[in-house]
Parts: sequence; structure tokens; C-alpha cells
Amino acid sequence: MDDKTVVKSGSADGTGDSAANCPKRVLFEDALTLAKFGRFNYALIAIAGTVLAAVMLEMLSISYVIAVAECDLELTSGQKGILGAMALAGTIAGSHLWGFLADTLGRRKVIIPTLLMTNAVSFASSMMTNFWMITICRFLTGFFICGASASIYAYLGEFHNQRDRSRAIMAASFVHSIGCPLLPGLAYIIINQSWAFTIPILDIVYRPWRLFLVICGLPGFISAIALLKFPESPKFDLNQGNVKRAMETIQWMHRFNSGNAESPLQIQLILGEAEVQPSRDHSKGVNAVLELIWNQTAPLFKRPYLHKTILMCFLQFGTYITAHGMFMFFPGLLDQLVKAQEAGIDRITLCDIVYAHNPLEASADQPTCTQSLSLATYGYSITLDIIYVLGFLVIGLLVNAVGRLAILVFVFT
Repeated sequence: MDDKTVVKSGSADGTGDSAANCPKRVLFEDALTLAKFGRFNYALIAIAGTVLAAVMLEMLSISYVIAVAECDLELTSGQKGILGAMALAGTIAGSHLWGFLADTLGRRKVIIPTLLMTNAVSFASSMMTNFWMITICRFLTGFFICGASASIYAYLGEFHNQRDRSRAIMAASFVHSIGCPLLPGLAYIIINQSWAFTIPILDIVYRPWRLFLVICGLPGFISAIALLKFPESPKFDLNQGNVKRAMETIQWMHRFNSGNAESPLQIQLILGEAEVQPSRDHSKGVNAVLELIWNQTAPLFKRPYLHKTILMCFLQFGTYITAHGMFMFFPGLLDQLVKAQEAGIDRITLCDIVYAHNPLEASADQPTCTQSLSLATYGYSITLDIIYVLGFLVIGLLVNAVGRLAILVFVFT
């Protein structure tokens, strides 16, 4: 086989040929196949799943905090709603910027800094003493974490060929789903403790909910440190014209997967898709950056991508409004329902709970603050999250068999 030979898609399955006999010029998808699916992929899936779990913990941890920090932060019902929405508002504000930077600078160069910044802001929010200060921190939490949330899917997918890509993403999503019952579990272990101490220099009473915010930020920090050992996406490097680094990454993947037991892949050149052109625009200045953003964004709202853009926005809107919208208030509302049942109140509506400061014990003269949640509240939350985990497990097992479209149609109907 001479150097001009190019392997067509599907000709490299990584099982019949030794590394020494593999072709010297291959398509990118076939190079990934030759690197094989092994320890590297499992490690990357675990880290990507942990990043997604970190996103979930950062976004939803506030739902337990607003249920127990009412007095410390002097929150009204309206302020609780604003505080719960701030992380999502930050996500909306930052999603386009981080998407642009991930496509321009690299996935890894966005994921690691945004995870570290999110961790720093979460720690700062645990020290806040009033509504406005913690609201700003939660907005920044959403602003930074969406960089990792959006980029990690592309980063993970670009290390896998088309055959394994969906399975890898669903496996990472399953790891993320395991973090869902972890959230109420951590809340039960930490928030329901009764200790408290004063930090005079900050003039705050440090209660368990503050520690809870710090603990929920640790998975993101750990993931960022782990990703320092991993390379940039080879697909991104290839698209940027850095073929040499893409080849080095795939060789590194092969060594990782084979445990250095096989000879290096004899690949001299990796060929990308024909329509991919390397980005060599190194223009500087605000106008140049804005023009680059426009050139990358405008095609999404033109044919042939317009209908796909609308469809994806609709699916994302439906997902977030059903999954995250209600959950922001779920622990507090569920806790009040449980306490109402325990007090012998058979009939109480969500509106009664929302409009009452405390429908069971509060009075105009002696308002009552909730410092912990009932055990049943955590039990119901964990049960629902376990169902969520099982759903991801089933989808992960079926995605290759029935296809992604069939699963999307089933979930949204």
C-alpha cells in the first residue's frame, strides 16, 4: 500500500490489522477507530460525566438553599424566585460567548477555566450575607458553568468515531445522572445538621447551607484538575489546520488504550472532511472579533441550518422548562406539603404554600424560619432522582439500537 492510499470509511475496524500494518493516510474517523476504544475512552467518559454532574450540582443546589436560608438572607417569596432563576439567566447570557470561544480557542481552553471560575464564585456565594450579593454570585455561577456545559459534549464526542459517539455521550450522561440522587443526599447529610458559628471578620453566621454550596462546587474543581492531563480535541486541532497535534493526540490515545503494548500507529497524515477549512483568522481588535462572531452565528439563521436551529431551540426550551423550572422550587414546596400532611392538613394547594410565609406555624408576630428539611422531603427527592438515573440507563442501552430520533420523539410525546 503506497502513501497515497486513503482508507474509506468503514475499512478500519481496529480489530484485524496490527498497528504496524495500518494505513499511512487515513480519514479522521478511521484514525479514531484505529486508536481503538479502551481505557482512555472510559476515563474521558467518567470525567465528562463528572463535569455534567458538576453543572447539575451548581445549577440546582440553590433550590435547597432557598428553602433553608430564608432568615440568613432575609428572603421574600419573590426574591426566592429571582435567586432560583439567576443561574439560568447567567447561562443564557454566557452561552453564545462560550460557544464562540470554544469554536475559536478550543474546547479544553474553555472547559477548564470556566470550571475553576465557577468553583471560585460558588465559594464566594457561600460567604454572601444578603440577597443582592448572592444573586450576583449565582448569576456569575450560571455564566461560567455554561461554558463547561456546552463544550463538554463537543469535547467528548470529538474523541469518538460515529459508531461510538452516541454511546459515549449517553454513558457520560448516565454518570451525570448518578449525581442527581447525590444532590438530595448531600443536602440531607449537610443541611440538616444543627451547628453554626460566627465569622466576625465577615460578620456572618456560618451555617450548613453555606458548606453545602462549597461541597457542590468540588466536582467541577476536581474535573478541571483531571482535564489538565488530557489533550485538546483532535477534531478541533484538525479543523484548525494543526494536523501534527491531532496525530499526536490520536497516538497518545492509542498508547493509553493499549498500555504501550502495541507499536505506534503508522499514520503519516490524517485527512479531515473536505468542507472543513482551517481557521487562520488571527485578526485583532473589537471589530475583528465582532465580525468573526457574526460570521460564525449568522449561518445558523439562514438556510440550510435555520430549521435545525429552531428545532434545537424548541427542544432545549422544552427540556429546561420541564426539568429545571419546577425543580428550583421543588424541595421547598415538597417540604411544606410533607409538613402539612404531618400536621393533619389533608387539603393544601401549591398556591396556599406560595402565598403563605409558613402555612403551619407562622404568625404576623412570630415568623418562623426553616433551617432544615423533613426526612420525607429528601426521600421523595431521591426516589424521583433514581427514576431519572434509570431513564438514562435505559436510553443509553437503546440509543444505538433504535436511534436518537426515535428516543427524542418518545421522550417529548
